[in-house]
Amino acid sequence: MAEFHLHLVSDSTGETLQSMTKAALVQFEGVTPVEHVWTLTRTVRQLDDILESIMKKPGLVLYTLVSKEMRDVLEMGCQRVGVPCVSVLDPVLTAFSDFLGKEIRRLPGRQHMLDKNYFSRIEALNFTMAHDDGQMTDDLYEAQIILVGVSRTSKTPTSFYLAHRGFKTANIPIVPSISLPESLFALNRRTMVIGLTTSPDRLSEIRRNRLLSLNQTVETDYVDRDRIKEEVIFARKLFTREGWPIIDVTRRSVEETAAQIVTLYNRRQEELSR
Repeated sequence: MAEFHLHLVSDSTGETLQSMTKAALVQFEGVTPVEHVWTLTRTVRQLDDILESIMKKPGLVLYTLVSKEMRDVLEMGCQRVGVPCVSVLDPVLTAFSDFLGKEIRRLPGRQHMLDKNYFSRIEALNFTMAHDDGQMTDDLYEAQIILVGVSRTSKTPTSFYLAHRGFKTANIPIVPSISLPESLFALNRRTMVIGLTTSPDRLSEIRRNRLLSLNQTVETDYVDRDRIKEEVIFARKLFTREGWPIIDVTRRSVEETAAQIVTLYNRRQEELSR
């Protein structure tokens, strides 16, 4: 597998740059980037240190810098080293500027300002942490999205991914012989309940690996394939009976599952607003 140096230079937290890089890299097989992430880069002196590192470990340079002076210093430094230097946001910013007929403001870190959306995400994260794994079910009506499923169907990571997107999310496990909270069945349609499921074979494998990582015995009903199949069938019947959308997470990443959930949620809100 080929390795190469990848320098990511940002005047903010670097989240945007890293996300775009990740999205691009999945299109290439057999390559592994050695990432050098430079965040909160806002002085020429910082760039001098970065360029020195690029000279020692040359590779592709991607950046999100809004200051023209900083951009010029980085680009000229990369020219001297002989490595490509790309501003990943320029095509998008130019398209918006042309379409809106407005000048680009060139303010670093604007997407991370402490605005209303920022505090909404923090509120969503706090809510999701408090309502993880079936906790605090008395106020489920305050949730925007509720995920229900048997153990190890990615309920928690998906919940926190949605919370990071600003959605108040709760998740409730389906456990044999334990009744689900009554509050789950007394919600109005603005709260979106989603049933998560997966294949019994895959679920057995995940649970077995989970027990092994905890140094626990794997000879239990928790990993028994027939028992798991019963759990999955029971859960699917429940989802169908209640009319909850079902998402099979067997071959989905958390991001893909969350994207489908957001689509379903937005569609529901549009229907209710008509």
